Amino acid sequence: MTTALTLLPAARRRRRTRARRLSALATATAALVVGAGALTPTTASAAPGPVVTTASGAVRGSSSGGVDAFLGIPYAAAPTGALRWKPPQPATPWPGTRDATAFGNPCPVLPSTNGPRSETEDCLVINVWRPAGVQAGARLPVHVFIHGGGLVNGSGAQNDETKLVHDTGVIGVSFNYRLGVFGFLGLPALTSEGGESGNYGFLDQQAALRWVQANIARFGGKPGAVTIDGESAGGFSVCGHLVAPGSRGLFKRAMIQSGSCPSITQARAEANGAAFAAKTGCAAGDLSCLRGLPVATLLDASSSFGPSFVSGTSTFPVAPKDAVAAGQFARVPILVGANRDEGRTFAQGFIGQGQSAYLAWVNGTFGSNAPAVLAHYPWPATSDQFTAAYLVAAVETDSGILAQIGGCGLRDVVRTFAQWTRTYAYEFDNRTGPGLVQIPGYVWGAGHAAELAYIWPSFNNGTPIAPLFNAGEQQLANEMTQYWGAFTKNGRPRVAGLPSWPRYDHRGSMISLRPAGASTTINDSTFSAEHQCSFWNSLPAQS
Repeated sequence: MTTALTLLPAARRRRRTRARRLSALATATAALVVGAGALTPTTASAAPGPVVTTASGAVRGSSSGGVDAFLGIPYAAAPTGALRWKPPQPATPWPGTRDATAFGNPCPVLPSTNGPRSETEDCLVINVWRPAGVQAGARLPVHVFIHGGGLVNGSGAQNDETKLVHDTGVIGVSFNYRLGVFGFLGLPALTSEGGESGNYGFLDQQAALRWVQANIARFGGKPGAVTIDGESAGGFSVCGHLVAPGSRGLFKRAMIQSGSCPSITQARAEANGAAFAAKTGCAAGDLSCLRGLPVATLLDASSSFGPSFVSGTSTFPVAPKDAVAAGQFARVPILVGANRDEGRTFAQGFIGQGQSAYLAWVNGTFGSNAPAVLAHYPWPATSDQFTAAYLVAAVETDSGILAQIGGCGLRDVVRTFAQWTRTYAYEFDNRTGPGLVQIPGYVWGAGHAAELAYIWPSFNNGTPIAPLFNAGEQQLANEMTQYWGAFTKNGRPRVAGLPSWPRYDHRGSMISLRPAGASTTINDSTFSAEHQCSFWNSLPAQS
């Protein structure tokens, strides 16, 4: 799901920052479960469990419910000391058999609804799930999930792949990558040192994908049949891998859930980094000072830091959005979609606000276009404590200001990909589900990240979600899992006995995912009318 956005913003001062961050990618996307255990030290394990020998050493996992799990495996060296703000280095081999039955440490993050504060830089670990008993050489297709969280929080423990693996027979993978200032700090001194700066967390992702290529066959997977999937900031990441030269050949198919293709320039990244450095007490050019600071000090200074991928660099020679528009990306099959009411997750700060707050937000966000927006999304004659939140959410979703996540932004993203490669699109359309947390009276609709628990029952936002599903929602969860597995296996989300999911073509056909067996195909005119795209496309350039 999710956002450089942290859910349930507490202060009004964050509201204006939210739209700005999302459009820059500094916010936009949270993915939310927690549950990371302590990193297990290298040690022999007496407990029974499957053993696989990786390129760095043997690991012993666990087996339960028809699935083998190998958790917390280092895929790169701890990026500490002199390795802070450096490209990831190979993991140090270990002797004996390493216990791999618990998730590793989350990377350093501030506390959020995605989990507690973490101050552990030794966090670059990967997790693998496989059908129980599968051996090397089975050559099963591989699903690799990249977590969201706006590049500021989240971890690979959020999306346990057990259900997908059990129900569809694929290999599942997730991993951690550096976040916030640890993963995306740009500074002139770092650029001088390494040729570019600000993409360290993305380079971690590439290292994890290279680990998959080198090791997944030992777990029974097929290196040539890897699908990468990501939600929110993870979806931004998948777009990044589609265009990044260093990611070529590391995957065969791609899935983007509530994501798009944002980035910033090196100059902007360096300016953002200099503003951050000023808060730490170190000069922006004093890398020794910055690398010597405790994790806690860096975290405490980072609350307003907005991370993003940095283009015009060797990692992203061309801005991802521009590269996709020009067809300069890996022409693999792509599945891309979003949720019907993405903004309902981001607009909660307006609960309890009135008409004046709504008017101020529209005027501050849309400038010269504000009168037209207010005329098209007027304040109703009858209102309640949720009216402002619902109106803001509708505008955020439909307009595309959430970094093109959902609504007319999704329509533009899908149509661009479909010009160049086989593309399948969806809208998650369960508008009566339990949402991410229970706010009495608030209707989440199909808000940002609301789809995650349907595929990954482990996903939550501090409170359980999947256990709240009714029978129709559980049916949708099972159907979505089958669709995701089918695309991972065949590059086509086609499942016998389930509603047809057509390729996105000149009619704009996509699937609307609905509970109780009601999923159906909708065309471009239906989707465009839902999100008022004719209106948004008619607006002049904002002044």
